[in-house]
Amino acid sequence: MHFLGLHWIDGLIIVAYILIVLGIGHRLSHGVQGQGDFFLGGRSLGRWFQFFLSFGSMADPGQATTTSSSVYRQGAGGAWLALITLFLTPYYWFLNVWFRRVRLTTTADLFEDRFGKRFLSSLYAATTIIIIIVSIAGGNVVALKTLQPLMAKEPAAYTVQEKQSVEDYHQFVQLRSMRAAGELSSETAERYDVLKNYYDRGELQPYVTYLKPVLFYLVSSLLVAVFIMLGGLKASAMVDAVQAILVIVISVILIPFGLMKLGGAAALHEKVPEVMFNLFGGGALSEYTWYSIGALLLVQFLGISSSQANMTIAGSAKDEFAARIGAVSGGFSKRFVTIAWAYCGLIGLALFGPGLSDPDQVWGMLTKALLPVGLVGVMIIGILGGKLALLGAQSVVMAGLVVKNIYEPLFPGKSDKHYMRVARLTVPVALALGIGIGLYLNSVIALLKFAIVFLVIWGVPITMLFVWRRLTETAVRVQVFAMLFLICVLPWTVPQIPALARSESLTAMTRERVVTVEAVATQVDVEAGRAKAVGETFLRTQRTEPVSIYFEEGVVRVDPKDLSSPKTGRGLFRAEVWLISLFGVDVAGFNSAQLMTTRYLVDALLPILILLVVSWLTQPTDPVRVARFYARMKTPVASTLELDAEEVAVSYANPTRYDHHKIFPRTNWEFTKWNRQDTIGFLGCCALVGFILVFFKAVLVIGS
Repeated sequence: MHFLGLHWIDGLIIVAYILIVLGIGHRLSHGVQGQGDFFLGGRSLGRWFQFFLSFGSMADPGQATTTSSSVYRQGAGGAWLALITLFLTPYYWFLNVWFRRVRLTTTADLFEDRFGKRFLSSLYAATTIIIIIVSIAGGNVVALKTLQPLMAKEPAAYTVQEKQSVEDYHQFVQLRSMRAAGELSSETAERYDVLKNYYDRGELQPYVTYLKPVLFYLVSSLLVAVFIMLGGLKASAMVDAVQAILVIVISVILIPFGLMKLGGAAALHEKVPEVMFNLFGGGALSEYTWYSIGALLLVQFLGISSSQANMTIAGSAKDEFAARIGAVSGGFSKRFVTIAWAYCGLIGLALFGPGLSDPDQVWGMLTKALLPVGLVGVMIIGILGGKLALLGAQSVVMAGLVVKNIYEPLFPGKSDKHYMRVARLTVPVALALGIGIGLYLNSVIALLKFAIVFLVIWGVPITMLFVWRRLTETAVRVQVFAMLFLICVLPWTVPQIPALARSESLTAMTRERVVTVEAVATQVDVEAGRAKAVGETFLRTQRTEPVSIYFEEGVVRVDPKDLSSPKTGRGLFRAEVWLISLFGVDVAGFNSAQLMTTRYLVDALLPILILLVVSWLTQPTDPVRVARFYARMKTPVASTLELDAEEVAVSYANPTRYDHHKIFPRTNWEFTKWNRQDTIGFLGCCALVGFILVFFKAVLVIGS
């Protein structure tokens, strides 16, 4: 028996999981006595809880969807969108110690503590709330697109219009393949252009689903709201513990079923072009080359410190070592499952071909095509649980920012119970706003890329705040407003103004390229008559279609049926590329990798330049306040809260207590010498980074 496309056994598994989750939230609600328990778990979480929180925040199942989608589009190099933080894992060994030693509740508190003014704290809270809402929206979209293929209609239940839509999809896939090989006749070119307009809008799908966005977002968000309002951060950590096991299971379970259906790893290599197994790019259309990966790494390095999750997770640790071990072990565990997600993307490419109009759904389509009854239910609770853990943790973070850095300063002196009530009410508001953004921005990859660059706005000043005494509050203000305009205001505003979105100059495309490359024939090439036998070397002519220069989700016709209707940009506006074009750079000659590299380099280097120049031109911060900040930052966390308070008091009395550890004495730079634990941990992390890269490459060559 089926209901809305699901077998009753799978439905029963989902219901059982929901009841268990609500039971956990209800049980832990009795332990939440105040804000410290709700926001930071009482600063008492040990190594295991730190691991689960870190792993849960880094490896939510939604990233399985984004990674497999990116790999499906770009080849194995697409995994870098999630795997790039591998190189940052050794940095976590130090970063989490910094966030634990500042002994604050929210990241916004850093600015008031460091500069003695509240403006930046409130501004950080307000802008970070935006990215949290975008993250919540991303969690909604990921879960929806993963589950939609699992709740698909049987073809016999299609309406006439739905049947025609599916047939149009299959026709487009055929025509696109012919066009890429230069085999499209002039008679079918116009039909291809019409179908492509629908395809670019995401309106052509190989199936019809029962699952609609609004209803799904409302029901699932209500579950998250009830759960988190009951148990707070500790409840989220408890679900993360269960979720860690589920993530590992759903990350690997598709691989054996997929290889079995394909006929083994060797068959995978036969069906997928070998260039798609390249870690640094999957052909001319790939965004992931050595230089774009380097730019992405720079942006991630500078932006990673801005996440409020750093303070929430590290601040909840009972000691520094727990904070370190939790972050590093959670981070490395995430890298292994990322490799599994990437491999699933390649399996999806082999099974479905390169023509899916919405690659964000490849994970759900793999589940539908490969898993038997019962395991489909396990996959669904894994995805739902990931949404629950991610959105729950993000809601707690947002509640902390709203209460501690916006509401409490406006309404001081209220009871702890009053502030707790406000915190709990913030959760459903955050989830509701996330629903609205999710309905507006429907691309998982676009949401992820926006989140990456947004983090730089605060990541650069926070990183500088930890290491440079000369940083001034005025410099941070100037940099934040400048980057908000470049990264947020322009990208979101331009697409909403028809005169700009339809501008001939802004809807420009890159120049189409026709390249001839040496390729090894697959079975598909043999069937198409391009080669005589599998494994034979032949010359492949490949046309790389133009891509939008300035709009993240491309350019489409206003009326998809009318090829003479005006073009309009879709998705976020790439303001950084537009800025570069003003200097006369020929951006129309860029490929996808160069467009992405341009965007990330501007976002990384411009804020550093602004902070350095403006800081030197403005009045330094009160040296006494600055000295107290760094004295506390260098004071190791003691074994108990009482002893820790005593140690901090000693450092306040003697702010130069740890200055002998400075690498550059008598300068404004606060880099310190490493101790034995620092050195061993860092070198161990670097060794693990190398091992994971070798392991990933070994996985990709199996069967070749």
